Amino acid sequence: MGISYVEFEDEAGITRRYRKHVNGRGLVATTAKVDPTAFVDPKAYVDPGAEVQRAAQIGPGAWIEGDAIVAERAVIGVNAHVGRRAVIGRNAVIGPYATVGEGARVQNGARVPRETKIAAGDEFHASTQDLRRLGLAA
Repeated sequence: MGISYVEFEDEAGITRRYRKHVNGRGLVATTAKVDPTAFVDPKAYVDPGAEVQRAAQIGPGAWIEGDAIVAERAVIGVNAHVGRRAVIGRNAVIGPYATVGEGARVQNGARVPRETKIAAGDEFHASTQDLRRLGLAA
């Protein structure tokens, strides 16, 4: 079976090429870096320049914009949106329909609730309960 590509024209009229990721068959831009152990749902998109690290999970309908980073073992929920240059920390969970704005940061282990909107440039902190879940707090 050969590599299959899909091409889209963006709002600026530039044609972008995406390939199907080996684990999950989600669409990943050819200039994105997605670890082979990460799961990208067939209905998810990872845009140019984005990075998805080891064992991360990108759920159905999720969209990772350009130059964003999704760290190890992070989970991006159904129809969640991670904006340009946003950083999602290790073991963080982005709930369904949540939005992480451009350049925003989600700390390691934080759990962003369903439908939460994190503004551009903001930082979302892990709660004590989040840190306990990971064995990082007393």
